[in-house]
Amino acid sequence: MTAMLPYGRQSVTDDDVAAVVAALRSDWLTTGPQVDAFEADLAGWTGGAGCAAVSNGTAALHVGYAAAGVGPGDEVVVPPMTFVATASTAVALGAKVVFADVEPETFTLDPAAVSAALTDRTRVVAAVDYAGHPADYDALRAALGGTGALLLADAAHSIGATYHDRPVGSLADLTTFSFFPTKNLTTAEGGAVAAVDPALLARARRFRNHGLVRVREEQRWPDEGGWHQEVHELGLNYRLPDVLCALGRSQLRRLPAFLARRAELVARYDEALADLPGVSIPGRRAWAKPAWHLYPVRVHGGRRRAVYEAMRAAGIGVQVNYIPAHWHPAFADLGYRRGSCPVAEAFYAEQLSLPLFPDLTDADQERVVDALAAALHAAPARAAA
Repeated sequence: MTAMLPYGRQSVTDDDVAAVVAALRSDWLTTGPQVDAFEADLAGWTGGAGCAAVSNGTAALHVGYAAAGVGPGDEVVVPPMTFVATASTAVALGAKVVFADVEPETFTLDPAAVSAALTDRTRVVAAVDYAGHPADYDALRAALGGTGALLLADAAHSIGATYHDRPVGSLADLTTFSFFPTKNLTTAEGGAVAAVDPALLARARRFRNHGLVRVREEQRWPDEGGWHQEVHELGLNYRLPDVLCALGRSQLRRLPAFLARRAELVARYDEALADLPGVSIPGRRAWAKPAWHLYPVRVHGGRRRAVYEAMRAAGIGVQVNYIPAHWHPAFADLGYRRGSCPVAEAFYAEQLSLPLFPDLTDADQERVVDALAAALHAAPARAAA
């Protein structure tokens, strides 16, 4: 039986393993020199914006919102076409989430929908670089106007992408990354927060380390002794250990090759699927150079589920990304209703992610294309549900 071909997969080499082994044999397993080095390496990809490494992408969002001062009574504007963590971490801090619809070409946050969603309680607008395509950050800045709300980029998909030749990480007040194994580089689990403002970065670093204040000049009672540390605002332990930062540094050295291979595979998919009836390939804007974490096609004619099941049965591990966040029962129970974000919901009804990862071979990609064509041929078109 042919093994299931996944939609995403990490790429780990002997150099990656050696980097982790060296860290394991050092004097530091956590909060050591590899953390600082990894953060400095990341800043090379963010246009110099400072970075705080954290334990996972969800932690990055929680830390980012905390650094922005999100709390009870605040509102956070979020697109529904994202993993639920973009919204749930704001709720965890006591905020109300306001879902705003996405643009019909890139399925990133629609600036016009943001304008309609803003109130005097809006603390943060969180854009998601869906599939690795940057949101329209200049238009989002214009939509915010003089509200004082901060702009956060959920760049879990898009490290290495550029917007008008500017790197992701430098475009928003705060940017969050994920280094889960299927992402564009991995630290096993892991993430990071980038901030242009040093004060926001300092708040992020403090929150990810229990809120501890160790700098004597910042303490209320600095004369307790050399052991003294204080907590002024509560935080959590979201530290990323040295061993995983060592893996991340090794992976970052390979990121240009990862991005290039993903772009090559996307171009091959585009060509192979351009004339295939019943599907649409992903859109992109001329000003964007995406990082292409996902390759999301649209399956028309109400056939998405049938095509999904046929391809999985053929050993092709297609995926659906994502269930609209406001559809989850946790949000439905709070009063959020289907139909409120029609562009995102119509996209979800047709969306299918095809396998995309750097080690995907040309032959396996051709197998994906053949399986998709066969599944479309076998599934009768019907009215979309």
